[in-house]
Amino acid sequence: MKSLYNQRDPQEWQQFLGLLKQAVAESKAEELLSMLLTADERSSLGLRVQIVQELLNSQLPQREIQQKLNTSAATITRGSNMLKTVDPETLEWVSNQLNGKA
Repeated sequence: MKSLYNQRDPQEWQQFLGLLKQAVAESKAEELLSMLLTADERSSLGLRVQIVQELLNSQLPQREIQQKLNTSAATITRGSNMLKTVDPETLEWVSNQLNGKA
């Protein structure tokens, strides 16, 4: 998958991914993410997962997703736009994971 993350040093993202993979392998992912992310950032990630799940299910219009999740239209739009950049195989994998088909 192509890198979708833009920041000042691409190695930072790769370092984070490597650290996260190791934490998952050693059952320390929750501790690592709790250390690296604030409560607001963790909440935002949870919301993003809900948004992606709703958008992939495609059963509700974006406006209804916005109201259901009590968030802004811009947040839903950003999620929708990001999904348009992801390859279909990855979208299918994520959808299966979120919908318990894995």
